[in-house]
Amino acid sequence: MSHANRKNKNFLGQPAPLGYVPGLGRGATGFTTRSDIGPARDADDISDDRHAPPLKKKKDDKDDDDEDDLNESNYDEFSGYGGSLCSKDPYDKDDEEADQVYDAIDKRMDEKRKERREKKLQEEIERYRQERPKIQQQFSDLKRELASVTMEEWLNLPEVGDARNRKQRNPRKEKFTPVPDSVLARAAASTGTSNVLSERDQKYGGLSTPFGTITPGYSTPGGAATPGDIDMKKIGEARNTLMDIKLTQVSDSVSGQTVVDPKGYLTDLQSMLPSHGGDINDVKKARLLLKSVRETNPKHPPAWIASARLEEVTGKVQAARNLIMKGCEECPKSEDIWLEAARLMPGDQAKAVVAQAVRYMPNSVRVWIKAAEVETEVKAKKRVYKKALEHIPNSVRLWKLLVEMEEEEDARILLSRAVECCPTSVELWLALARLETYDNARKVLNKARESIPTDRQIWITAAKLEEANGNKHMVEKIIERALSSLRANMVEINREHWIKDAEDCEKSGSIITCQEIIRAVISVGVEEEDCKHTWMEDAESCAAHGAYECARAIYAFALTEFPSKKSIWLRAAYFEKNHGTRESLEVLLQRAVAHCPKAEVLWLMGAKSKWLAGDVPAARSILALAFQANPNSEEIWLAAIKLESENNEFERARRLLQKARASAPTARVMMKSIKLEWCLGEIDKAKTLLEEAVKHYPDFAKLWMMKGQIEEERGQLELAREAYNQGLKKCPNSIPLWLLLSRLEEKNGQLIRARSILEKARLKNPQNPELWLEAIRVENRGGLKNIGQTLMAKALQECSNSGILWAEAIFMEPRPQRKTKSVDALRRCEHDPHVLLAASNLFWSERKVTKAREWFQRTVKIDPDLGDAWAYFYKFEMMHGEIETQNEVRKRCISAEPHHGEQWCKVSKNIENWRLRTEELLPLVSDSLPVPT
Repeated sequence: MSHANRKNKNFLGQPAPLGYVPGLGRGATGFTTRSDIGPARDADDISDDRHAPPLKKKKDDKDDDDEDDLNESNYDEFSGYGGSLCSKDPYDKDDEEADQVYDAIDKRMDEKRKERREKKLQEEIERYRQERPKIQQQFSDLKRELASVTMEEWLNLPEVGDARNRKQRNPRKEKFTPVPDSVLARAAASTGTSNVLSERDQKYGGLSTPFGTITPGYSTPGGAATPGDIDMKKIGEARNTLMDIKLTQVSDSVSGQTVVDPKGYLTDLQSMLPSHGGDINDVKKARLLLKSVRETNPKHPPAWIASARLEEVTGKVQAARNLIMKGCEECPKSEDIWLEAARLMPGDQAKAVVAQAVRYMPNSVRVWIKAAEVETEVKAKKRVYKKALEHIPNSVRLWKLLVEMEEEEDARILLSRAVECCPTSVELWLALARLETYDNARKVLNKARESIPTDRQIWITAAKLEEANGNKHMVEKIIERALSSLRANMVEINREHWIKDAEDCEKSGSIITCQEIIRAVISVGVEEEDCKHTWMEDAESCAAHGAYECARAIYAFALTEFPSKKSIWLRAAYFEKNHGTRESLEVLLQRAVAHCPKAEVLWLMGAKSKWLAGDVPAARSILALAFQANPNSEEIWLAAIKLESENNEFERARRLLQKARASAPTARVMMKSIKLEWCLGEIDKAKTLLEEAVKHYPDFAKLWMMKGQIEEERGQLELAREAYNQGLKKCPNSIPLWLLLSRLEEKNGQLIRARSILEKARLKNPQNPELWLEAIRVENRGGLKNIGQTLMAKALQECSNSGILWAEAIFMEPRPQRKTKSVDALRRCEHDPHVLLAASNLFWSERKVTKAREWFQRTVKIDPDLGDAWAYFYKFEMMHGEIETQNEVRKRCISAEPHHGEQWCKVSKNIENWRLRTEELLPLVSDSLPVPT
């Protein structure tokens, strides 16, 4: 190094490091003097970048300092237009250093997650390739097989044919049309001549040739003869015959093409084993994968089982057997693999496999059961089970299987041994108790309770045992002890399980046990305020399951807890009416009226039960008692009157009605009085009572209806019209009154007046389907079908969910459109009985007997009070059904006691039929109905 270089230090003239303060290490503090900022600084000194002097502006700059050049040519991607718009400071070293630090941090963080990200990406790519493999991967196995192709095989590969059609192959080739046979015949005829005429030719006027005869009609234009007679029709026939012969030979030839019997071929196809579901490529992949699994972990039994099943599915049963046997060698302690091997092996080989499995696993229950299954004789099966129990004496499953195969005496001996080996099995104890005598069974159950103190079935079985042997007083004690013992052993008393056990007891015939269980557990876990609701639900659930004794026991317990609850008594009474006997119902009702004497319905149910049984005096006495408990009760008065009038005691009924009018005068009592006189033919008395009744009860519409009907029956139409009009003034919302007035006018031929009455009725009672229906029927009866259709459309707009309107609309349509209309009706009114009845009649009119019966059943089930449905159903069965079905419909109708329905009410309300019962009304209504067409 030279002297000059040593003198000039390498840091001289260099800018100070960032943040450098001279003398800071010696305790000096940084300060700025005038020499730092004034003219004392040398011109050659390099200024600190942090405090760079401002750029000098040229003298000729015209713009102000604040203005920048915002031209597009002055735009920089980093700094913007001529520098930063926000700050005049350039991008300095602090920013650059910070960016470098951030970049280093980002790079470091990226390296940390790089492996995991790349691994995740690779897994996603592999998963995608598994779902959608490349074509190259799909043919990889076939490409590998190309290595074994010899050169000779390669050269013998056929050439690829041209898949294009003829037009594509020869686009410019000319099209040729076949020459007609007549042209060829003429051409052949013009090639030779003959001047010799045979006798035949002379006779028929033709030329003889070596090939035949040419008639004059086929002569050439020049008059020359043809060399032969070419008959094209015969040539065609000969060609067809030759083709038939060749086809027959080919079809009959076994050496050439095999004869295919289509039926036999299909049978062979059906008899083949079902092939694997996937592609052959998938099978190869699965086989390769399973092979890899087996080689990687040969001690993994599922791999061998899966491999064998794959081969079995593809039809290679022998390969499957070989694989599974190899798996048995590798995994001799696996139950599953031995069982799979036994399944795959035929007959004797399966026995050998199972015997080998037993040697390896003498304590496997499943293997022993399989060993018994492969045996064909019962004796051999027993021997296997006994041998198995020597090795596994505590297997309940083996004991049960063996006991099921033995006779009763041998089974009892086996079970006595089984309970010693398996003292915790409830099933074995109970089975032994069932086979023992009464005394021994008690001992067995006592031992079972000691062995298993936490099981309720043993206690229930003990109670059933005592009941079966007549010790009914012990049943209650056993159930109580059972609950206390189970609670002492920390067993939760689940009332649902116990109720289910009670139902099972009832089904097995142990009624007392079932009742005691219900009585013991019905209150367990139920809050006091929820008792009534919960118990009623339990009773209904038991009744739905067919456990009527359980339901009866629940009702009995509820009635002891709530003896004054009328609703429980009513539910219990309806239950007895539906599922009990007449005696049980009457006993219950006697108790009911003793606890709830003010419940009129209970008194009436009791009286009706006696009356239906034919005991009229008993019914009278019940009603007399009911009068004492409920004086001046309208329901009891009317029931007593009905009882007397139905039993031809008309004077008694009149006296009762007179007393009722005196002590408890009501509109219904007056109506019943008038009806009785009307029915007995005392019209004057009836009219007198009516005059009195309408004064006291002018707003009771039925009185006005009766008044009008009496006058109409006598032929006094003007008085009837006046009665109806007076009634409508008092009761403008009574639809039957409007209908009666309209029908009266229609009967008189006053169609316009009937129409106006119905319009007025609809104004006062909007959206009423009965009024719309009557208006439509008035038009239809008058022959104005078009107006009826228009009214029906308006009615369905106003009452879109009315079943009676939709039912009428179905049969107003022409026959082809009825089905569509019925679908619309069912969509609108799915559960309306009138629509269902119309659908039933529609099927009947189409002679679809089975479907019609189905829909009739549905109709009467959805509304059993609709008398029209029962009448149509009965008429249908009378025409298309058997005697049994007819009787069944009649019986169900009598039990339902219908009261509604247009046709039903028309017959039942007729004054002549006032004493007829349901069984007598049903055939009358049925006969009055038309057959649907």
